[in-house]
Amino acid sequence: MTRPLNIGQAAQASGVSAKMIRHYEGVGLLPEAARTESGYRQYTERDVRTLQFVRHARALGFSIDEIRDLLSLWQDRQRPSRLVRSLAQAHLDQIGAKLRELQAIQATLQHLVHCCHGDDRPECPIIDSLADPHDGPAVTPTAATRPTVAPARARPRSRRTG
Repeated sequence: MTRPLNIGQAAQASGVSAKMIRHYEGVGLLPEAARTESGYRQYTERDVRTLQFVRHARALGFSIDEIRDLLSLWQDRQRPSRLVRSLAQAHLDQIGAKLRELQAIQATLQHLVHCCHGDDRPECPIIDSLADPHDGPAVTPTAATRPTVAPARARPRSRRTG
């Protein structure tokens, strides 16, 4: 048996940060680590393989819940592959919908940018479009494309007079 790894070693071996390892433990993607008498976490090679699996799944955009299902299927050697394929296909369908929505947003923004002169005049079709509730952007973002963190608000610029 190989010797246990501390969290830093497990992070380095798996490519997952120590902070995310603790998070994955907290949400149940990784079993709670064994502890030394002094309370330090200890990880096994199996834990590292699980963390690598999670990292790869996250890189493909799977959600925590989807990863939980994938981990369960990965650990079940009797699973039918159709269950794995079905989960992956559902995720692929979500990505396709998100991609179509992003392309519509891109087209709308390209049109608005094209219509704006971008000069010293205050008239701006981009601002006008955003401000008019009846003539706003043709695309309404869904949960798939809404930012998960509120963007920082721009500071108002002072107007120079004179």
